[in-house]
Amino acid sequence: MDSTLVDAESIDELARAAGVVDKVSVVTEKAMNGDIDYNQALKDRVKLLKGLKLETAQEAMNAMHLMPGAEELVKHVKNLGFKTAMLSGGFTLSTDRVGKLLGIDYVYSNILAVEDGYLTGEVSGPMTGNNSKEVVFEKITKEMGFNTTDCIVVGDGANDICLFKNAGCAIAFNPKPILRQYADEVITKKDLRAIIPIIDSLDLD
Repeated sequence: MDSTLVDAESIDELARAAGVVDKVSVVTEKAMNGDIDYNQALKDRVKLLKGLKLETAQEAMNAMHLMPGAEELVKHVKNLGFKTAMLSGGFTLSTDRVGKLLGIDYVYSNILAVEDGYLTGEVSGPMTGNNSKEVVFEKITKEMGFNTTDCIVVGDGANDICLFKNAGCAIAFNPKPILRQYADEVITKKDLRAIIPIIDSLDLD
């Protein structure tokens, strides 16, 4: 979702609302570049959000804009008969809204703990591990009776490498340098409509 279906990083927007964006964005960049452990980076960043009012956090998430072309891309693949999935290290505060807006079939993300209306600085959920995306990807495809090689994936950072290695077609969208070497196609502009002709050119039989 982050920097792909939405034109923002949800953890950075929450940090901005909490007044700690400088600290968090540095860690985000390192994690997406593969320079530090993703799982630990997630926990470290969420800790810095402790004390942020839930209402303020939700407002920050609701203010994020969809990436240009997001609606058109999802509509196009659905018309082709595809099922869609969003595997995000982000949070239900944002993924629930974005998933519903776009009509995504499967949405997996993390949950920020809340107590008395404030974030506690803790996080849980199916996407907290370093290999969570790979595990969930395999789970979804198995449930549907497909192989991961039957799938097209889109991503932008180091935590998407596991998806790129297992998919039939891997599309890097404005990616960090580390992801490019695993991509079949690379998009370098902020417009998801650029993916449509790539999909249309594939032999989907």
